[in-house]
Amino acid sequence: MSTIDQLSSTSTANLLKQKDSVTKQNGGAAFADHLKSALNDVNDMQQKSEEAMADIATGQVTDLHQAALAIGKAETSMKLMLEIRNKALNAYKEIGRTQL
Repeated sequence: MSTIDQLSSTSTANLLKQKDSVTKQNGGAAFADHLKSALNDVNDMQQKSEEAMADIATGQVTDLHQAALAIGKAETSMKLMLEIRNKALNAYKEIGRTQL
């Protein structure tokens, strides 16, 4: 059976069964856990950045270079997370536009 015939004979019910079996086999929760971990890392970097900025503002900073690095890391990680979010939203919208 050719690939096109396989695709045209696939029903929505079969696709849902395949999705469930793949999720169970590959551990679909693993992706969610990885995403939560990444979000927590970004949040931690943002908090360290805010602490560094507060230390700079109050004059309590011991190493200006380390504070600047913390701020830069937080900014870069936030930009990366926003780009990932944008890509995920675009993919979701594209899937919504596809016709079955």
